[in-house]
Amino acid sequence: MPRRRIGFWYRFAAVLCKPPLVVLIKRDWRGMEHIPAEGGFITAVNHNSHVDPFAYAHYQYNTKRVPRFLAKSGLFKKGFVGAAMRGTGQIPVYRETTDALSAFRAAIDAVERGECVAFYPEGTITRDPDQWPMVGKTGAARVALTTRCPVIPIAQWGANELLPPYAKKPNLRPRKTHHVLAGPPVDLTRFYDQEMTPEVLKEATEVIMAAITRQLEEIRGAKAPATPYDPRQERIEQRRRTQAQSQARGQGDAAQEEGQST
Repeated sequence: MPRRRIGFWYRFAAVLCKPPLVVLIKRDWRGMEHIPAEGGFITAVNHNSHVDPFAYAHYQYNTKRVPRFLAKSGLFKKGFVGAAMRGTGQIPVYRETTDALSAFRAAIDAVERGECVAFYPEGTITRDPDQWPMVGKTGAARVALTTRCPVIPIAQWGANELLPPYAKKPNLRPRKTHHVLAGPPVDLTRFYDQEMTPEVLKEATEVIMAAITRQLEEIRGAKAPATPYDPRQERIEQRRRTQAQSQARGQGDAAQEEGQST
C-alpha cells in the first residue's frame, strides 16, 4: 500500500505508540519479504500478550502495508474511540448476525479493496500452558476461501515476556526483544473448489495454525505439542471433573450419613 493511503489517524496512532515501543522493546524482525507489495491479503498472527497487537502493528506498519484489525462493531459507533477505529480503517465484526459470512463482510470488502486484514485466529490470548498457539477459529479461513487472497502466517514472541498473558504489571527489566517471523503464503488452493462446510473450514484453519506454529518453533528453537491446546475441550474436561468431584462428595456424604445412622 502506498504511504499516502495510510491516513492521518494511523499516522497519529504511530506517533503515540512507536516511541514507548522503541524504548521498551528491542526488535528481531524477519520475513518482511513475504508481505505482498500490493493487493489484498490476510495476516494470521499468534496472540500471547495484551501488548502484542501494538508490537505487531509496529512491525506491520514498517512494511508500508498497515494492518486493519477486526474488532466488535459496537466500538465503531461513538466518541473518540469510534472515530479512531473508523479513521484507522479497522474492521467491524458484526457478531449479532446469524449469517457467519455476513459477520465478516467488512473484512471481505477490505481484502477486495486491496487492504491487509490482520486476524488473530485464536480469538484471544493463548491459554496453552507453554504459550503455543491454540486451536484456531475459522474466520480467517472463511475470508481467505471467499476471496482467495494470500494468507501470510506470522509468529511473534517477546511481548509476552514484557507483559505475560493475563498479567497486570509489565516486567520491564531486562529489556525484552520482540521477535517476529513472517512466512510464505499458506497453500489453501486444495480448498478453493470445495463447498465451504464446517469440516472444510476447520481443516483450512488447521493448515493456517500449523503454519503459524512452525514459524514460532523457529523463533523459539523448540518443538510445539503434537496436538494444539483446545480451550473448548478443556472446558468439557473441566465440567466432567467438577461433576465427578460432586458425585464423589455426594457418595461420601451418603456413606457418612449411613454410618452415623448405624
